[in-house]
Amino acid sequence: MSDMQLAATPFHRLNLLAQDFTQSASMVKQRCYFKGLLMFKFLPIASKPSRQNSAVIFLWRGAITALLLLLSGCSHNPGFIQVDQQYQSANRNDRVRFVVIHYTAGNWQQSLAVLTKPGKRPVSSHYLIPGSGDPTYPADRPLKVYQLVPEQQRAWHAGDSRWEDRTGLNDHSIGIELVNESWCEKQPNQLQQQAELCVAADFDPAQLQLLLALLKDILARNTDISPTRVLGHSDIVPLRKQDPGSRFPWQWLAANGVGAWYDAAVMQKYWQQVPALPEIKTVQRALQLYGYGIAITGEHDAQSRAYLLAFQRHFVPEQLTGEPDLKTIAVLWALLEKYFPKALQQESSLQLLTPSAAVAITPAWFTQI
Repeated sequence: MSDMQLAATPFHRLNLLAQDFTQSASMVKQRCYFKGLLMFKFLPIASKPSRQNSAVIFLWRGAITALLLLLSGCSHNPGFIQVDQQYQSANRNDRVRFVVIHYTAGNWQQSLAVLTKPGKRPVSSHYLIPGSGDPTYPADRPLKVYQLVPEQQRAWHAGDSRWEDRTGLNDHSIGIELVNESWCEKQPNQLQQQAELCVAADFDPAQLQLLLALLKDILARNTDISPTRVLGHSDIVPLRKQDPGSRFPWQWLAANGVGAWYDAAVMQKYWQQVPALPEIKTVQRALQLYGYGIAITGEHDAQSRAYLLAFQRHFVPEQLTGEPDLKTIAVLWALLEKYFPKALQQESSLQLLTPSAAVAITPAWFTQI
């Protein structure tokens, strides 16, 4: 019988595996203490296995070695610690609680360089999504999602941030950057309070479809990310950031099952029936209850304008004033009624309507507001 024929016989394969079993067990036994593990010794058959069978035998060798390591107690190995996992606590939650969406303010090539290379102020994100028609994106490559940082690691995208009771959201969030050339800058001579010039670019539909699929996947795996925890960078850093900007389609995203949006009829109820605009400290408390990190000062100060502007970018993009006007108030209270109804009922200062206030019938013209 030739070497190739001999290598193909079941007995020969078994003999080789037995040799490996004995050799591996002896090696492991030098490091670990075995209890009740029987060792057998087989006489070898001098033969040379074929290249085809070597791959199979190699896999079996690895499997046997791994099995031996698992079966062994390793109780006398000073480098090994036995961990018993039979008791599990129910008192826990996921580390990831938020998703933060950004725009890059640059093209694909610029964005990739900024997010992956070291620098004086290094930044990163978990995901980067390009857009169609970008001349710097490889023409022979399909549009797809790029992961730059594993989700279990901390990306540097949120900065000095706050939402709900959490600060430093890099520790608690997944960051997604969308390649988009929108940008904003402050008026350098301070000719007007809070003056800034913003140039907004539309988001690519194909890019948004990739984002939607990614977000649904992330939310399916991280159940602590509620609708009000799908955020923009400006929501968590309103004094410094404007992204993803007023042209990001938050309403479309919510209509597709991701993120928060208000009910138009409830918003109309507040718009029609609020007898007077609430005091600024009440507006500050309402923003705080929704999740914004605003301080309650009772003053319509710079931070109040910045937080109101961030709220408007997200929910009232056609009205970027930074002022607590009637529609902004109606939208804010409609969101609280939808997502935080118990908290809204428990705070008397937030009761803008009488208990008998009913939802009015929405006229056709109102849907355009």
